[in-house]
Parts: sequence; structure tokens; C-alpha cells
Amino acid sequence: MDHFLYRDGALYAEDVPVAEIASAVGTPFYVYSTATLLRHFHLFDDALAGMDHLVCYAMKAASNQAILKTLAEVGAGMDVVSQGEYLRARAAGVAGDKIVFSGVGKTHEEIRTALTGGVRQFNVESEPEMDAINEVALELGVVAPITVRVNPDVDAKTHAKIATGKSENKFGIPISRASAVYAYAASLSGLDVIGIDCHIGSQLTELGPFRLAYQKVAELTEMLRSEGHDIRRLDLGGGLGIPYERSNEAPPLPSEYGQLIKETLGHLNVEIEIEPGRLIAGNAGLMVSKVIYVKSGEGRDFLILDGAMNDLIRPAMYEAHHDIVPVTEAEPGIEQRPYDIVGPVCESGDTFAKQRMMPPLQAGDLVAFRSAGAYGAVMASEYNSRPLIPEVLVHGDQFAVIRARPSFDEMINRDTIPSWL
Repeated sequence: MDHFLYRDGALYAEDVPVAEIASAVGTPFYVYSTATLLRHFHLFDDALAGMDHLVCYAMKAASNQAILKTLAEVGAGMDVVSQGEYLRARAAGVAGDKIVFSGVGKTHEEIRTALTGGVRQFNVESEPEMDAINEVALELGVVAPITVRVNPDVDAKTHAKIATGKSENKFGIPISRASAVYAYAASLSGLDVIGIDCHIGSQLTELGPFRLAYQKVAELTEMLRSEGHDIRRLDLGGGLGIPYERSNEAPPLPSEYGQLIKETLGHLNVEIEIEPGRLIAGNAGLMVSKVIYVKSGEGRDFLILDGAMNDLIRPAMYEAHHDIVPVTEAEPGIEQRPYDIVGPVCESGDTFAKQRMMPPLQAGDLVAFRSAGAYGAVMASEYNSRPLIPEVLVHGDQFAVIRARPSFDEMINRDTIPSWL
């Protein structure tokens, strides 16, 4: 569910007409709904009611400080994967003890920043990383809380580029080596081994892979406890998918996911962490773009938009589908026609959809890409020297620009020309 609905033929973001935002900030732009962000967070929080738990938002999905602060104010923790994300979370007012630091390539500098500023735990992915965290912790005279990310070799049945739990993926340690790795971690005096971490992928649309992974985590918990480890926290990652195509069967609900966690892990008396990102932010955002031209080609028509692959790369990178709708609702019964919907970047890959059925559109019309709140703005670039597009947050009948579009001068003046030129 989201809060982007038609009223009297006009698309609204909560109580603000999308066309009004477009008039104020120009196109293209991202717009997020506060009500949708909060609703989706509470769905996860409520799903784990009765268990000791923390919902840590995976901020790689959408990391604007206004979004982080919105979620932090209702109790969300944060899952970060870089020093920049850590510092963004702290700047948004998130306490260090609610920040989980994940990722396979943490540097000494990143580790030092987190240990100095406060961190809930590091999710550790290898023995060399353990050595690095131990070294920095001993230098600082502190003990670093860690979980070890185990790779359960479970096929998440998702896109190959976002699968993380199979044996060939770069993430975690093989679950078959867990006993030896935990013994090694326990030998390092700068580490406090508090639990297990597991994340098998993103955009999962069925619960079966989660069940298989969590059953393995439950067995591992009991084995490690029998070996003397105080396993008191399980970080289960994120990955629950969203329905990008409205015609498709909906993925499982957070309530069903929560029930699965209780069934498979509820007997262990552990604290549960989950790290949803896409399901919190995905349907909370639109990308809004304007038609520049309608072009007739050989056997097909093109809608050429002012938004491009550098603004929303998911279709080019993942062959991802986004529903695309006119901001002014089509008249009932109007005949639709197929368009290739493309951007102006000089790449054939700058194609959002092929032969997508749409009502007739013309230059100047606005269209909205649904489910664009996750992995949209955060993956954008300035390819073709196109400025990053604005981000806007709506709250009821109010809206605010939370990241402005840079001017061409601001973008160009970041370059430095050497003195010899």
C-alpha cells in the first residue's frame, strides 16, 4: 500500500498534487510519502511484537537524512554498509548503539570511526576482517561487539545480482566453517562475539528460502551454544520483496514473515534484528518525469522523457519493471497504445520500458514511476553531465525539498584544472 492516489483525475502524494510539486521544483524529481514510510516500518515492528527485537532500516535503499530522521523518530535502528552511511545516520540523530555496520570490505578507518562514534555491532564477513576490528579495538582500548555473517547456501530465487546467500556469493563465511571461525573470534581479546548474522538476498517473493535459512541458523545457534559461545542476538538481514508489477501476485506480508521468524527461532530466547530496506522505502517513492517528445519510429512509437537511466538505473541494470502512470488520470475507456519509454542519455540501455501500454500522451505531460523509493536516488549519477535530481518529502498537505538540484555551475566547478593546463 502507498499514499499516491488519484483524486478528481489528478495524482496526489498524500494531500499534495504531484503536478504542484513538479511546477515548484521542475522535473525530473523523486517524491517520498512520510505516511507510507511510517506505515511500512510499523508493519515490521508490529510483526515482531512479543519478541525482543529491533528493526534496523537498511539505509542503502534510500539514505536522505530526512528519511532517516523520519524513521529514527519512531524507533528504527539503521543498517549501514560504509563510513558515509554511518556518518549520515549519525548526522540524522541516530544513536551509535542503534547502528549495525555491515559489508564485506570495512577499512581500518571505517572501523575506527564506528568504534569511536558508537556502534551496535559489526556484522563480520571474514577472518581478516576480524583481525582488523580486533586490532583497531585494542588500539582504542575498547571491545568491539560482533556477529559473524554465515552463508547458509540457500537459493533465494531472486535476481542473480542481488542474491547473497549461495555458496558462490562473496558474502559471509560458509556455515560449514562456523565452528572454527567462532572459536577463532573468541580467541581475540578485542572482540565480543554476541551473535549470528544471515542475509540471503533482496526482493524475495516467497517465504520458503527464509524458512530454510532460519532453520539452519537455529541449528547453528544451538551448536555454538554447546561449544560455549553466548549467542544472544540473531541478525536476520532483510530481503522481503515488493510488488513492482501491480498485476502480479503480492509477496508475503511482513506479518507472515514475522510469524515465520517466531516459528523457526522463537524458542531460542534471543534478540532478533531485521534489516528491511526495499519494503520500507520502495513503494514510498515516485520518480516524476516529463515527456519531451513523442517520436514515431519504424513500427513503434517512443515517449522520450527528461528522466534518464542516470536518474533511475534499475531498469537498465536489473531489467527491472516499474509501473509508469500519467500524473493526469486517463479518461475511463480511453484506448491505450504501446510505447517504448526512453530517456535522453546516449545509450540504447537508457530504456525504461518496451511496448508498454499507455494512454495517448504528448509533449509536456507528466508521468510517474511507481515503486521508485528504493535504489533510485541513491544509485543515481551525473552521467552525461546531468545534475542529480531533487528529492522531495511530503507530510500531509506539506512538502519540502530535501535535496536540491545542483546548478550546472555547481556541478562543473567541482572539477579542478591543473596549473599546467
